Amino acid sequence: MIHPSAKIHPTALVADGAVIGEDVVIGPFCIIEGSVEIKARTVLNSHIVVKGDTVIGEDNQIYQFASIGEVNQDLKYKGEATKTVIGNGNLIREHVTIHRGTIQGGGVTRIGNNNLLMINVHVAHDCQIKNNCILANNATLAGHVELDDFVIVGGMSAIHQFVIVGAHVMLGGGSMVSQDVPPYVMAQGNHAQPFGVNLEGLKRRG
Repeated sequence: MIHPSAKIHPTALVADGAVIGEDVVIGPFCIIEGSVEIKARTVLNSHIVVKGDTVIGEDNQIYQFASIGEVNQDLKYKGEATKTVIGNGNLIREHVTIHRGTIQGGGVTRIGNNNLLMINVHVAHDCQIKNNCILANNATLAGHVELDDFVIVGGMSAIHQFVIVGAHVMLGGGSMVSQDVPPYVMAQGNHAQPFGVNLEGLKRRG
């Protein structure tokens, strides 16, 4: 079902079963496959692929060559019915990849609201990103990673599978994060170690 106010470029391919909401914009050469729902006022600029059982909320901006809801890279995955769920007001930049979940990890890869995923960010299967996070260029999350609210992940950083990063953490660029990070701290290095409290970030957020 496509809302009458949606604007879909004639070169875009939208599956018959997709649900496209009010004032959604789907730009040139986008491909929408499977059981996809895109809610009101979300904009897909161009050359974006959205697949699988995927829900994208309201007021998101998604830039060219992003891939959302694709089959994950977990070799245990055998095509089970799993999901990708994205909230509202997110900014997803060029070449971002977000993979669907696995049944072993709860079945859902989930991104909350008002997050910024910069160029080349990878969000693997079963990751749970809450709200107001910033992932800088080339940040990589392995499977089952959890980011609480207001986490900042520096560019070229990698977070090991099953790691939990607490609220208001700032991870310096180029970090390899291999164990849980408690809330409110700054950490950096290979392997990342805390080196202080994120006082400036906490002040900015009251």
